[in-house]
Amino acid sequence: MADPRSPGDRPTEADAEHRAGFVALLGAPNAGKSTLLNCLLGEKLAIVTAKPQTTRSRILGICRREGAELLLLDTPGLHDSEKLLNTTLNDAVEEVISGCDVALLLVDRRDGWGEIQERLFAALAEAGKPCFVVGTKADLKRKPGVEWPPLRAAEAELVLDVSAQTGEGVETLVQQVVERLPVSPPLYPDDVLTDRPLRFLAGELVREAAMECLGQELPYQTAVEVTAFDESRPELTTIRANLLVARDSQKRIAVGRGGEMVRRIGSRARPGIEALVGGKVHLELFVKVDPKWLKSRKRLEGLGYG
Repeated sequence: MADPRSPGDRPTEADAEHRAGFVALLGAPNAGKSTLLNCLLGEKLAIVTAKPQTTRSRILGICRREGAELLLLDTPGLHDSEKLLNTTLNDAVEEVISGCDVALLLVDRRDGWGEIQERLFAALAEAGKPCFVVGTKADLKRKPGVEWPPLRAAEAELVLDVSAQTGEGVETLVQQVVERLPVSPPLYPDDVLTDRPLRFLAGELVREAAMECLGQELPYQTAVEVTAFDESRPELTTIRANLLVARDSQKRIAVGRGGEMVRRIGSRARPGIEALVGGKVHLELFVKVDPKWLKSRKRLEGLGYG
């Protein structure tokens, strides 16, 4: 995780009260990290689906408030698995923990505290990071018997409930985070929202559409590789992308009868991509069998995962 701060940086008189720093969004799969990120930014940056493990990479979103710049780091949900993809994603979580200034441990209030939250809480304590326990989905009823807030949360610097859907508690959370950030001038220009290129974000929107259109298991065996991103024509952006699957049988499902499924995925992704680039998009989407994408760390990194 690249830190734009230089060890020699010192705030000027004009920046004496300005604060800026990295804020980690951590939690189990489907804890609401990406939804909260989008809520704080006021626009969609991270893809969101009802399926767990949608997020596959560290995504930086820059949230600005008067006198403050929060560098929000959305992370993959931590989970137990020895598969290469999952260990790669867990490594990304560990990197964010080591580099953040403040950590938000997001917990779905309906499910409560469990082993994953305990592991993250312990890792943050060991790293000496200020930790807020944030109960998400405050607009939804908790399951019977779920203890909230958990006893362990009493050791956190702050416990707060929020709802990214209604906005409950969100600005209070921001204010509390800002108070813990280091004094620093802004670290990014005002017109920068993220450090991710448009082609990566476009690929994520295609993957979001694939996860929504395909069945329960196949989405976890798919990836998206953007092979061309042509903005040379002001009135039309042309994008070519491969939807990667591991086996021929998966390709038949992803293509669908007469190409129906791949067309549906492309049609579902296109409006979001057009909103992202601010204009019309011609999207050419192909399904490609690549049995190695799940087995090569270099390939995963090339796809932007981890």
